This record gives sequence, structure tokens and C-alpha cells, in this order.
Amino acid sequence: MSPRPLRQECLWERVLPPAAPALGLTDQVRTQVCVIGGGITGLCAAIRLREQGYQVVVLEAHEVGHGGSGRNVGLVNAGTWIKPDDVEATLGTAVGGRLNKVLGEAPAQVFDTIARYTIDCQAHHQGTLHMAHSAAGAEDLQARHDQWRRRGANIELLSGARCREYCGTDKVATALLDHRAGTINPMAYTRGLAATVQRLGGLLFQNAPVTGLQREGTSWRVTTATGNVEADKVVIATGAYTEGDWNTVKNNYFRGYYLQVASVPLSGPAAEAILPHAQGSWDTRMVLSSIRRDDQGRLLLGSMGRLDNKPAWFVRGWADRIQRHYFPELGRVEWESHWTGAIDFTPDHLLRLYEPAPGLIAVTGYNGRGNTTGTVLGAAMADFVINERVADLPIPFSQDQPVSLPGLRTGLYETGFSLYHAGQCLRVVL
Repeated sequence: MSPRPLRQECLWERVLPPAAPALGLTDQVRTQVCVIGGGITGLCAAIRLREQGYQVVVLEAHEVGHGGSGRNVGLVNAGTWIKPDDVEATLGTAVGGRLNKVLGEAPAQVFDTIARYTIDCQAHHQGTLHMAHSAAGAEDLQARHDQWRRRGANIELLSGARCREYCGTDKVATALLDHRAGTINPMAYTRGLAATVQRLGGLLFQNAPVTGLQREGTSWRVTTATGNVEADKVVIATGAYTEGDWNTVKNNYFRGYYLQVASVPLSGPAAEAILPHAQGSWDTRMVLSSIRRDDQGRLLLGSMGRLDNKPAWFVRGWADRIQRHYFPELGRVEWESHWTGAIDFTPDHLLRLYEPAPGLIAVTGYNGRGNTTGTVLGAAMADFVINERVADLPIPFSQDQPVSLPGLRTGLYETGFSLYHAGQCLRVVL
């Protein structure tokens, strides 16, 4: 029996009702604040500004959710990619400690936002699981546990039968359960934020890529192919999907990719035993694997790298390998779709906040933590636009820090990920 066709499409979008018709910019608009980028960061900034009575225009180059905001795994994680002690070692105790506190509390802000604006995004606030794939991985989780516990975080190190029960596999001996965290459908969350912006009276123009940004007197002129926006201040929130020569944010990160594969809906005891308490998870491998289920019972597997340039047999081979390692009791699984998204990486895995000129603020470098970091930074950038208090920001402004040879870095990383995944398909590595 031949396998079913494997579609290249984002599951998160497919399980939602069709989006409302997009409003295009066709004229010149005057506003107090123009937000460039209609992802989580830009939309959260626009919501905060509208609630404070500011006129806001949001420009999205494609459609809401096109970028990482709608294509990610849907984990609502606390903190940064690196350990909290490493954050403070890099930024200093005061700055690093503030960032750890703000991002440690970020999941609560996401779930509060969902509740406050009644966003239907399949939200589950039951935590996430970081799963040790080896003894070295278990040591890493122990260190993370100890460092976050010193900071008062509600986290728990699982082992033995409790670990097997939570993860749904006997291939994981230790897992870090972060009770602060959870999961969402990120496309539904992003669309819900967009609907909130519009409900509050903000203007959201889609399919309006910015082609220029110039200072004119005391205002900024934001140019698109079909219309212009004149604004007192501008927020740039374009992340890994930054486009155009006018936008120098792209010089400060290098692009990475993240792939996901979704099964058909699964049922039965073997399927229901996988992550039975609705956590999302990922392992401690250098080229990690993420694992979660959606509300229809699909198994979703992910990893660093891209699949949009790989043949279907490669996609299935990789997904089969991960599934059979962790969940052999499932037997043969049918895979129905796959998609790839982009991540804005920085060399130290920490975000960057910029003020290139008065009245202009930009952010990048979420390093795969966009659901939480974007929610928090969007609101924080809006607050700065309103009160201009640098001390209230989660992190001080950085000097321009161009990444050397970003295209080469992206290519080398992707080559390494592809070789690793090929080794997994061939059962050479796992």
C-alpha cells in the first residue's frame, strides 16, 4: 500500500477557519506610531499602544502568521535558550538578572493575554518537558533545574516511572517539567492578536512590504509599493523574516531553520500514552527533536533545519526514525504534512534591542523563543514609545552588532543539520 501524499503546508493554518480578507494599503496614512511587522511582537506592541490611546498602523509584508509567529512549534517557554547563569555571565548580574526575571514570567503574560482577549488558540497551561537523551543531557537538565530553582521558578526534575509516564516513552530517564510553560496553536494566537488590534481601532495592512524608511523633519515616512505611512515613531518587529535593503536589522542575526512533520490524527492507547498531560517537549540533543500532540491527536515532530528542499522519502524517513525510537508502540504512522520556518539567531543566543535613531526602535534575536519573548517585548517596546524610559526595558539598547558572514553561517548550519538528519534516516546517528 503506497503512503498518502505528503503535503507541504503549515498544519496550524490548515486546522483554522479561512482568514478574513486582508486590507491593503492604497493611499497615504498619517498616524502616531507605525509598526512594521504583523507578527506576535508587532501586534502586541500595537495592542498596548491602542489601549493607551495612540493611533497605530501595522504593516505586514505578507499575511498575518506568514513568518515565525504562525509557523513555530507552539511552545510557550520561559527564559532564554541558554541557562540563566549564562545570561548573567554574558550581560552582567543586574541586566541578566532582570532579563531572566522578565522572560521567566513571560509564559504567564502569554496566557493572560489569551484570557484577556478571549483568543481561541488551543492553549494548554500544563507546562513543557525538556527531555534528557543521555547522561550528559541529564546533567544539563540538573544544572538548569538548580539555577532556576535558586530564582524561585516552579520547575520539577522528573525521573523513573513518573518521567516515563509524563513523556510516554522509556527512552527518556530524566526530564525537566517547567510548570510555568505550556503550548498553543501559534497561528491562532497570532490571528487572535491581529483581530484584537483591529477591534481596538488599529489599522492593519497586509501584503504591504516596506520598501523604504526615511526621516522627514520630525516624522518618519514608511514607503510601500502601493501607499505610504507618515508616523511620529516607528517600531520594527520583523525578526527572521526581515526584508528589504532599507532594514539593517538583518545584519544583526543569521537565519536558521526549523522543520516540523505532522501525522494524521492518532487514537488508541499507544497514542494516548504520548505526553498524556498535554505538555510539549524537546530533547537535549545538539540537533534537537521536538515532540508534541495537537488537539486532534496528531503527533508533531520537529528539529533544526529545513525540509522544504527535501524529497518526500527523506521527510518520511526522518519522521519514522524519530517516532520509532521514542514511540515504537505506535507501529507504522502516516504522515500528512510538513513545513519549515525561520529563526533569527545571534552568536550568544540572546536578543538585541536597538534605537537606531530617535523615534525608531527595533528588536531581533529571539533564538526560537518568539511566542513568549515577542509577547513581552512587543508590550515593552510600546511602553518605551509612550514614556521613553530606558530603565523600564527588559534589556538595554545594544550598539549595532553586525554578524560576520551571516549567509555563510546559515549555509554551514544547514549543511550540518541536513547531514545529521541524513544520518538519522540511515540509522547511523540518532
